[in-house]
Amino acid sequence: MTPPAGRHFLQIPGPTNVPDRVLRAISGPTIDHRGPDFSKLTLEVLDGLKQVFKTQSDVLVFPASGTGAWEAALVNTLSPGDRILMFETGQFATLWCAMARKLDIEVDFIPGDWRHGVDPAQIEARLAEDSGHEIKAVAVVHNETSTGVASRISDVRRAIDDANHPALLIVDTISSLGSIDYRHDEWGVDVTVGGSQKGLMLPPGLGFNAVSERARAAASEARLPRSYWDWEGMLETNPQGFFPYTPSTNLLYGLREALQMLREEGLDAVFARHDRFAGATRAAVGEWGLELLAQDEREYSSSLTAIITPEGHDADYLRKVILERFDMSLGTGLGKVKGWTFRIGHLGDLNDLTLIGTLAGVEMGLDIAGIPRSGSGVAAAMKFLSAG
Repeated sequence: MTPPAGRHFLQIPGPTNVPDRVLRAISGPTIDHRGPDFSKLTLEVLDGLKQVFKTQSDVLVFPASGTGAWEAALVNTLSPGDRILMFETGQFATLWCAMARKLDIEVDFIPGDWRHGVDPAQIEARLAEDSGHEIKAVAVVHNETSTGVASRISDVRRAIDDANHPALLIVDTISSLGSIDYRHDEWGVDVTVGGSQKGLMLPPGLGFNAVSERARAAASEARLPRSYWDWEGMLETNPQGFFPYTPSTNLLYGLREALQMLREEGLDAVFARHDRFAGATRAAVGEWGLELLAQDEREYSSSLTAIITPEGHDADYLRKVILERFDMSLGTGLGKVKGWTFRIGHLGDLNDLTLIGTLAGVEMGLDIAGIPRSGSGVAAAMKFLSAG
């Protein structure tokens, strides 16, 4: 088979395209992770991460995927048999729940339809009923990568406060950090979970925990087994620029460069760019006559858009056509929505022309796959982008 010409369009919701600047940084020579140059690198990276998380608290970096960072958040704050409130907003929220149960945490899992985010009123009601404060934490996925639904974390914080409940707030920002506005300190989050491979424009391999003072206090009493994921070793060695075990040196090079790119553009501009691309994508979907999976416009994701294919049409067949004909990868439907949804990732390192090329590939794929559309989504997106 003849290799396709040109570059591959990686338009899944992560891992995202890695900028050339970041790739060049990663390719640098590995250095002594106990030496002074590495100490300087670590301190630069940790300071830059605080700016992205919008926190004055510690941010810990694990050589891990986001799944590892999930586990670190749970095992450092909870004990066997502790109750945690979690929400079925999609596939990744469901997987996080399954992890908590494997760790011997008692999960109150509020069911959902995968088309809406967390309902703050349900949180307030559940916590108000918990007069004995048996619920030790509330865990929320900020941006559900499987559905394109973003929960309103500031409203979640308000619901916990209105219930006058001491539960910790733990938030997954794996597909929102660096692409959707997020405020760890202002929103009173105790542990924020992140990953390197989406808005931070890196390959997979780094997982993050931003931890509040309340979370550190909880960690001093938490009794779930932990060794590799233990925060304490990190908190002891990070102030000197080191780690308790071998870190991902070259990925940290790339992270330093990615953080510099975000600073150069400015976080507000980064968020506005992602909002704009999401708006253009939704304009295209509307013009095609297709339906968004997300149903509440307050919860539309700026990182990705999940789209429903019409009844009788297979979303995975559409993705196969687009990959084979145009060398473009789109996100598959996961879990409950597999087979009838597909996802367009529009986060990380992309510009107007990248997005228009992506939407053109989808539009041509719809025609080839025989999926009816009512108009040109590409033209609608171009009009949207040209307007501002």
